[in-house]
Amino acid sequence: MDLVALSWNLFHGRDFPPEEGLRTWRSRLLRRTERSASHAQVNRDLYAKFSSLISSWEWDVALLQECPPRWAEQLAVDCGAEPHLALTSRNLPVPSLQRLGARINPDLIASWEGGSNLILVRTSAVGESAIVERRSLNLAARPERRVMAFSRLRAGLCVANLHASAPHRQAERELPRAAAMADEWAGGEPLLFGGDFNIRPARSSFVFDALERDFGLHPRTPGDAIDHLLVRGLDVVEAPAQLPPEDREVPDPTAEPGSLPLPIRLSDHAPVFGRFALPQPAQSDDHP
Repeated sequence: MDLVALSWNLFHGRDFPPEEGLRTWRSRLLRRTERSASHAQVNRDLYAKFSSLISSWEWDVALLQECPPRWAEQLAVDCGAEPHLALTSRNLPVPSLQRLGARINPDLIASWEGGSNLILVRTSAVGESAIVERRSLNLAARPERRVMAFSRLRAGLCVANLHASAPHRQAERELPRAAAMADEWAGGEPLLFGGDFNIRPARSSFVFDALERDFGLHPRTPGDAIDHLLVRGLDVVEAPAQLPPEDREVPDPTAEPGSLPLPIRLSDHAPVFGRFALPQPAQSDDHP
């Protein structure tokens, strides 16, 4: 059975134009839309745009990072999926105020809305849980809280989703530890291990070499990517690859009625997709 996996850092539900000049303090403070000849940058709640795009894509398992926690439940409903949410950094004891600030001015509050890693699993088994076990692993407390979410699926697959620390050397230490725990929790079942690793194969090839040597996790996303979908115990049907930038662009929601809206580009990360094959159950030689 083929399985399509998605990994995407949602940039706390914000847009990120290709032109640096559109990212202004005027927009951040006054919520003014900035426009160039080719793109717009908006300071608005973009849940509807992200949800529409994610739900329209073909995938079976989605690994999302920097997902606003307030989005998780409705996003799962919109995608016809079951969620596993693991809170990460900057989730304060006043979540209602954080949510309010993010709705009013997403770019000003930015990551201070609080973050999460979210696993979404689509299932056609109506009324039957797709996720049969949920675990989490605290990877770091400083400079930001980092957590790996781990789900065991009824289909016989284990999924680990993480966002490693931004400091390069720290991420290089966190990934082998996270992989070791995910491998231990998965036991003999196939494992999908992915997310925003915050390291690049060209600079940290020894980390990816170790993940493959010690845990059988491969393949790394080509190019200069920091977002990856590594697997163990699954066949790689289509190697993970980044979508082109235009695939995450949607019309400017602040455009005047009747005008032709410029595109806005969702997130500062490109989504990564890969297609894998689950192993077939062993056939018994016994006959009734």
